[in-house]
This record gives sequence, structure tokens and C-alpha cells, in this order.
Amino acid sequence: MNDRMNTIFGWILFSGIIALGLSSLSTKVFHGNGMERPEQLGYVIQGAEETGAAAGPSLATLLAAGSADAGQAIFAKCAACHTIAQGGADGIGPNLFGVIGKGIGKHEPGFAYSSALSGHGGEWTFENLDHWLKSPRAFADGTKMTFAGLSSGEDRANVILYLLANGGGPALPAPEAAAAPEGAAAAAEGAAVEGQPVEGAAEAGAAAADAPVAAANAATGN
Repeated sequence: MNDRMNTIFGWILFSGIIALGLSSLSTKVFHGNGMERPEQLGYVIQGAEETGAAAGPSLATLLAAGSADAGQAIFAKCAACHTIAQGGADGIGPNLFGVIGKGIGKHEPGFAYSSALSGHGGEWTFENLDHWLKSPRAFADGTKMTFAGLSSGEDRANVILYLLANGGGPALPAPEAAAAPEGAAAAAEGAAVEGQPVEGAAEAGAAAADAPVAAANAATGN
């Protein structure tokens, strides 16, 4: 009986040793002690930077192509709070005649601007107006202006032109020069280079030189 019990306990002990060995081996093979750092973290999104860079036409280009008349129609959204005629009364917002080029939060004396706007600093340049019209709260966090903004760059440019037509301001920025078309570049490559002979020029010169001789011979023959 004792021999049988010893045999049973022996097998149990042997099985435990085998299990412990297999557990240790699997830990080493499958890295069970912790997470393994991947060789490449995440995925690389190709073209992300290019998308951000190509944000559309510049403000100067939009202003050059814009229309004050179109801006007047869009300004109707602002008419509930602002007047724009010279000497117009302030409403919920200040009168906007001649605002371009004036100090931000300072162009209308006596109006109670928010501290976020009056303390912003700078002037109402075309660029600052573009940022303001896109999102007043992003431009001056804490402003009392509740207008959400104009998401369209074309609409913002047209409103700026309408403001410019009512009170004036600095000259419009010059739009960037347009890139030369591919056809023009190809034509430029085929053009003659100064100082080098043009193909066929020698033959044309020879023909021109022969012409007076032929005319002289004809006269002599007459």
C-alpha cells in the first residue's frame, strides 16, 4: 500500500515539475512577462501634410477675385447688430464705417467693447479681419460677439471688400504670380539660346546672299 502511495505521489510531483517547465518555456517563447514594444508605432498616413498645405487660394487671391456687391448681400447677416453707413448709430455691435486699418476694439469711441477684443492689440488688417470673420471666438476668446463665423473664404473676402468700400483702408495685397503653364515651359525649352546658331539660319543666309547676284545677272542680260 505504501509503495502504491509513493508511486502516486511520485507521478504527481513529476507532473508538477513538467508543468512548471512548460510554463517557463512558453513564457520565454511567447514573451508572456509583458507587452512587447512594436517595431513601428502606429500607421503612417501618407499625404497628410500635403492636404494641410493645400488649403485653397490665398486671401490676396480671393480679394482680387472678390466683389463688394457680393459682400453687401452677405453683410445682411450682420445688419441685425451693425450699421455701416458713415455716422450710423451703434447697435448691439459698433458702427463699422471705416473700420479697416483702425485699432482692434478701439475704432468706435464710446462703444463698450469686451476686454477680450479691446485688449487684443493690433489693427484690423485684411488678415485679422479674415480670421475674425472665420471665427470671432477663436480670434478673441471671451468676445461678446455671438456670430459663429463664415466658413467660406470667398464670403469672408467679399465682406472685407464691402467694408473697404465703406470707409476705405489700405491698398489690397497683390495676389501671388500664377505659375507658368506647362506649354509655355515646353516652348521655352525649344526656343533658341542667345549666342547659338538657329537651325536653318545658315541656309536662309546663303539664299539671301545669292539673291542679289541673280538679280544682277538678270539686269546684265537685259
